[in-house]
Amino acid sequence: MKGTVGELGEFGLIRELTSRLTTTPAVRLGPGDDAAVVAAPDRRVVASTDLLLEGRHFRRDWSTAYDVGRKAAAQNLADIAAMGAVPTALLLGLVVPAELPVTWPTELMDGIRDECQVAGAAVVGGDVVRGDTITIAITALGDLREHEPVTRSGARPGDVVAYTGWLGWSAAGHAVLSRGFRSPRAFVEAHRRPEPPYHAGPAAAGLGATSMTDISDGLVADLGHIAEASKVRIDLRSGLIDIPSQMNDIGQAVGIDPLQWVLTGGEDHAIVATFPADTKLPARWKVIGEVLKPSAPPQVTVDGLPWTSKGGWDHFGDGDEDR
Repeated sequence: MKGTVGELGEFGLIRELTSRLTTTPAVRLGPGDDAAVVAAPDRRVVASTDLLLEGRHFRRDWSTAYDVGRKAAAQNLADIAAMGAVPTALLLGLVVPAELPVTWPTELMDGIRDECQVAGAAVVGGDVVRGDTITIAITALGDLREHEPVTRSGARPGDVVAYTGWLGWSAAGHAVLSRGFRSPRAFVEAHRRPEPPYHAGPAAAGLGATSMTDISDGLVADLGHIAEASKVRIDLRSGLIDIPSQMNDIGQAVGIDPLQWVLTGGEDHAIVATFPADTKLPARWKVIGEVLKPSAPPQVTVDGLPWTSKGGWDHFGDGDEDR
């Protein structure tokens, strides 16, 4: 496809983007009207929204438009799964410069569409606006299917802490890319296209998870939200956390303890949850800690000690680009 967004025009771009979409049975009315209509059998809708800004959350020299689309959809759909809900729909707000080649937003949409298909959802609408910096706004919707939402406030002393998915892979990939390399490829791809375990969220709700979240800002930081909301202490056991040999190799090459990536690296969108101690967890869940009686203030400790190393993501703190 040739030309720029400006040459194609707003409505031409919308036609190009919507022509690439697929649908699901939950979509009763898709793009093309003033608003979409999505079935909500549970009569409750789980909703989450997020923004990605070029230079802050992604770099075009590191990631293709397709990669950015997969990542943008994944981080929002993971939020839905982490509430114990099934993703159903996604809305896209897109700001692009007029001189941007048309291929970039169309490939972005391909990535968003394909990630939605992995999660069982569909893009149902959105908006495009001209601006100086590429900005992507995503709103994701989900259905609880008669389960209660699993919030951050339900962890209780005696619960175990378990996760499923990848920990530290995106941060290790970010370290590789920051030094101008493109391998090991598995870690670079984990940074470009996270793979949240979407089905694990609703499954955890069915297993009786007492609290749950996805790992977007870092394991310690995100569990810290659970500790604060639940007014408990969460203790992680570093010896229970698997660190792949290749991650150790990357750590040695760049002079970083890979445990730092595992504990504070975000954007893997693994799911971490607390369960009653007698819960029989499937093999995909790895127990890495326990919930203890509250401390003052509620906190996350590692091997019984406060985690004092810098880490975790704060959008208004100092940090690297492409996070």
